[in-house]
Amino acid sequence: MKRFNEKVVLVTGAASGMGRACALRFAQEGARVVAMDVNRDGLEETVRKMTNPGRYMTASVTDEDAVKEVFKSIAHTEGKLDAVAHMAGILRSSVTSSTSVEEFMVPITVNLLGTFLINREAIPLLIKTKGSIVNAASTSSFFGHPYMAAYAASKGGVAAMTSTLAWEYMKTGIRINAVAPGGIATNMIKENPLEHLGTDVDYTLMEHLKRMDLPYGNPEDVAGVVAMLASEDGAFINGEIIRIDGGNHS
Repeated sequence: MKRFNEKVVLVTGAASGMGRACALRFAQEGARVVAMDVNRDGLEETVRKMTNPGRYMTASVTDEDAVKEVFKSIAHTEGKLDAVAHMAGILRSSVTSSTSVEEFMVPITVNLLGTFLINREAIPLLIKTKGSIVNAASTSSFFGHPYMAAYAASKGGVAAMTSTLAWEYMKTGIRINAVAPGGIATNMIKENPLEHLGTDVDYTLMEHLKRMDLPYGNPEDVAGVVAMLASEDGAFINGEIIRIDGGNHS
C-alpha cells in the first residue's frame, strides 16, 4: 500500500522501538518522514533504514523552543504537514510511598507535557491539510499497573487529552486518536527492570499484566495500527484510544 504518497509525516521517538517502526512503516507507504528524537545516533540509523527519503531532527519533546523550531522547519522545508505519530515516551517504575516529587515528574514531563507541546504545535499545520494525530497512550491509562503510578498518571492524561482535543477540533477536519499498547517488546520494557525497587515489590500483583503466557507484541504491530489511524482508512475514527495488547486486558 502507498497510502501516504506525497504526504509529510512527523514521527517522534523515532530513534528506536515503536517510533522507529512507525517511521519505517510511513516511509514504506510513501511518506516523507521527519523523524524526531533526542538520540541522534538512533535517528541516523532509522533514516538509513527508510525505503523512502526522509530526514531527522534531534530535539526533546519537553523543550518548548525546540519543539516550535521543529514545526517551523517542517513548514519551511516540507511546506506542509499531513500527520503526526507522537510515539516519544519514557517508562519509570518505583514504589509510590518512596517516590520523590522529582522522580514522579519525569514521566509526567516527558509523556504528558511532551504530548501537549507536540499536539499544540501540530494542530495549526494539520488544520490546513485536514490531517491526523496519533498519540501514544498505554494500557496503563485504563488498568492498574503496580509500581508505575507516575507513568500511569502520565498515560492516563494522554488518553484524556486525546479525547478532549479530538472534540475541541473536530469541526476543523483534523482527527486526533491514540493507541494504547501493552506488552510490546521494546528497549523501554527491557531496560526497566524492577529489581532496583528492592524487597517492597510484590511480583504477584503484576501477574495479570501477562496472563496465559501470551507472547509480547512487536513494535511493527503498533505501527500498522498507527498507520491505519493516520490514513484515509481511519477517516471516520476520531477521539478513540485503540488498545493493542493481544487481548491481555480483555
